[in-house]
Amino acid sequence: MPEYAALTRIAAPARPSLGERVRQLRIARGLTQTDLAGSRFSKEYVSQIERGKTRPTAETVEWLAARLGVDSTFLETGVSSSERERVESVVARAEAAIEASQYEEAIAELDPLAPTLANLAAPELELRALLAASWSRMYLGEIRKGIEILDHARRIADEPTFTDVDRANVLYHLACCRFKLNSISTALALYTQALDLVDRSPLPADRLRSHIYEWRSRCYQRQRDWAAAQEDAERALELAEALNDRHTMGHVYFQYSLIAERTGNWVLARSYAEKAKAIYEEFRDQANVGKLLNEIGALNFQLGKPEEAIAYLKQSFKVLIDVGDDIDAARVINSLAQVHLGTGKVDLADRTFVSTDVRGHDLVEDTSVTLSFESDQVSASAGCNTFMGAASWDDGTLSLDDEELAATMMACSPEQQEQDDWLTGFLASSPDLALDGSTLTVGDDVSGMTFEEQ
Repeated sequence: MPEYAALTRIAAPARPSLGERVRQLRIARGLTQTDLAGSRFSKEYVSQIERGKTRPTAETVEWLAARLGVDSTFLETGVSSSERERVESVVARAEAAIEASQYEEAIAELDPLAPTLANLAAPELELRALLAASWSRMYLGEIRKGIEILDHARRIADEPTFTDVDRANVLYHLACCRFKLNSISTALALYTQALDLVDRSPLPADRLRSHIYEWRSRCYQRQRDWAAAQEDAERALELAEALNDRHTMGHVYFQYSLIAERTGNWVLARSYAEKAKAIYEEFRDQANVGKLLNEIGALNFQLGKPEEAIAYLKQSFKVLIDVGDDIDAARVINSLAQVHLGTGKVDLADRTFVSTDVRGHDLVEDTSVTLSFESDQVSASAGCNTFMGAASWDDGTLSLDDEELAATMMACSPEQQEQDDWLTGFLASSPDLALDGSTLTVGDDVSGMTFEEQ
């Protein structure tokens, strides 16, 4: 059975009714129906309760629970009030984990709840658990599972005990899943339907409204309807500011930045991105901080600031790797490649390469050339001494900043000493330099070397 099966069940497994629990507890305590009825009720009334022929009032349930030595919540639902409180606490922890983008932690909290939820007879808690589980599955890339969970949530929310706001919340979650599947038209229709439900409800729901507007803005961006996207973002921001919902404000500023970028307003886009980043940092939302650093880096490149762009992109890569977001980290690598391609700069810092082919010189047997790069320094070895010194290579040429490289003072064979002299002379000749993935080429076809990253 799939691990999420309990959160997608269509019907809860059969459990004892209130009358059956009354009978089981009465017999366990050695009481007859007359004993349990006492002077308050008749034996026949107790019999009707046990056979499910009549439904006792809340006051009668409390009285029977006291006579049977259990709490009224347990008699009513089969789950004690303490157990319900425990379940509510677990759901709340899962919701807090989602706020912190800790989706695996949320699933770890929710999965063990399945058997208890099936017997709790607390549909409002079950709906919260289903929504939390679906959101976590969506962000973990398990979108189809999330939709499965939401199908069940939708059936629960259709019950008369729930409100139009509850139903709108389910539709909002479902729309987000559809958006993630690139079903933009379907998502847009679901967001609009959710807004209609919220608008016809007398209950306060501005936080949900702001979330719907923010996500619907994303749909309009996909459709390149920038005016509609901007309008929804403005509505979302107005609501979030009125609620002082800082996290949502961060999300909206992120969307503002994307809209401004797509319409060519790069300075404004960078300003919005920096506002969003500052808010995400308040919440220690490193996943979104990493994405914003990528965005700001790309914008700096568009604004003619490649050095700042590279610094932001490297920081973005580190943050995203730390939070385990390999997909967005790969996007950062692509951004860095685009910056280097656009500037002609080669990113070699903190990388080491070993020669696979040498042209214009015959290496001593069983030796190779190793080049290591730091931010502004190069070191080289051909099997004996190691040479190091300040260097630059941003313009596609390896240029030494000093006339002579510092060197170790190893005792080398005459052949190796001659090879060291050749290597230092080659490096001092300002050879061309090009990087293609992990392959580094230094020099040309006549006098040069090809390296592979170690």
